[in-house]
Amino acid sequence: MAASMFRRAELLRSVRTSVHSLWLHGSAAPPLPQAKFFPPVEGVMLPTGSFKGRVAFITGGGTGLGRAMTTTLSQLGAQCVIASRKLDVLQKTAEEISSQTGNKVHVVQLDVRDPEAVSRCVDQVESLTGLPDVIINNAAGNFVCPSERLSPNAWKSITDIVLNGTAFVTLELGKRLIQSQRGASFLAITTIYAESGSGFVVPSASAKAGVEALYKSLASEWGRYGHRFNIIQPGPIRTKVIRFDGGEYVSMAGEFNELRRVTPDQWNIIGMMTRSTKGS
Repeated sequence: MAASMFRRAELLRSVRTSVHSLWLHGSAAPPLPQAKFFPPVEGVMLPTGSFKGRVAFITGGGTGLGRAMTTTLSQLGAQCVIASRKLDVLQKTAEEISSQTGNKVHVVQLDVRDPEAVSRCVDQVESLTGLPDVIINNAAGNFVCPSERLSPNAWKSITDIVLNGTAFVTLELGKRLIQSQRGASFLAITTIYAESGSGFVVPSASAKAGVEALYKSLASEWGRYGHRFNIIQPGPIRTKVIRFDGGEYVSMAGEFNELRRVTPDQWNIIGMMTRSTKGS
């Protein structure tokens, strides 16, 4: 009996150590198997020519997500204008996308933090293509930093790009579209932690939350002018019914979710121990 109890205690310590290790190092664990049942679909959902005759303006369009969105819009027939601070990157991207899709991609240098630069940029866009039908506020900045180490300049550099930059572009283009009696679709790129908040990226979380409030506010005010405002949170993407995030949000949020990595044998031991202590 004593030997059996000793073995149980050893097994319990083993299980506790394994679970504790998983909680601390869960990010290093191998990917879960369910992804194989739902492989990503990489094709475009919209039919060819969906954006023919339309103009799309994309900030941060030279790299990453902005480049990908520009490529898809160009494939669907849109005349695209991409803008960022790095003109050489923009030009290279524009040439590559144009050669791939057969549609002209224009480039405009822009620092979204400067409202006067935004105004000059929009002047240039109007002369190149006319006012856009689609405006994508994709330009962003972020870095990971303990909040006690944040300097005022660090805070300002992120909020100027993410919140002020989005506001300057949206308001400048929105005012001109209203004056021209033209509708448009505005899209902003945010993140899931704009809703929940997150440590170590506090300027980004705060600025992205501000962007979401900006778009919700303008949707209620400018909808009457034919302006539509949408937000996507890449990775987790929310719709009216469900988050298309493969369960990422609930997986991260649940306190005990890492127990999914406990093995069947370990669960057998835990169950045995639970039953033996019932009513104690």
